[in-house]
Amino acid sequence: MMKPTKARELRSMSVEDLMARLKVLRAQLRDARFRRRLGQLEDKNLVRYYRREIARVLTVLREKGVKL
Repeated sequence: MMKPTKARELRSMSVEDLMARLKVLRAQLRDARFRRRLGQLEDKNLVRYYRREIARVLTVLREKGVKL
């Protein structure tokens, strides 16, 4: 299991970097859900991890005043 990203690290990133990270995380979440359906997902908590990481990034983006 990967370690969650600290909010402090996310706040130090630019809006462009956060948007790029969000795009990557959403793609990884989609892939993890697909692999879970196929029964190929090793770590059962991976979907939960990606959902929470996405929530962290969205929270920081909203703090920075980005409208989504």
